[in-house]
Amino acid sequence: MLDRPATAGVNAAAEDSAGRLAISQLFSKLPAQDIERARAFYRDAFGLEPYSEHKRHLHYEIDGGYFIIFPSSGAPSGTHDQLGFVVEDVEAAAAQLRSKGITFEDYEAPPHATKHDGITDFGAVRAAWLKDSEGNLISIGQFTNGTPFSRRAA
Repeated sequence: MLDRPATAGVNAAAEDSAGRLAISQLFSKLPAQDIERARAFYRDAFGLEPYSEHKRHLHYEIDGGYFIIFPSSGAPSGTHDQLGFVVEDVEAAAAQLRSKGITFEDYEAPPHATKHDGITDFGAVRAAWLKDSEGNLISIGQFTNGTPFSRRAA
């Protein structure tokens, strides 16, 4: 079971006086034509188990971030990241995933970036992309100056 830490940051409901919708949480959704195949992929590739399941929707949580895998007869486009995992060491993470049989997508590096061993270096972030069992495009990324997703005071 994944740890479920307390949510950090500002209470969104308290900020709605500025005209913002009172949003309390954020989550991503990934479609799956075969829920059991997707469950096995996320377990075997990333070591993740859903913390909850409701009507064949698999609920995952990683350090306060949430995503759901839901049954769908549609297919993802697979042409853009649908979910990104932040890792401490992208080379080590890629090697670990490759050892489990995961293959990475091969994209040409844009002019401002370099590419080595399937990992694209944009300077501030280094990333690689893979498709899950359902065709969803997933990125693993390492931020060179620390994650930009922390609201902790500097």
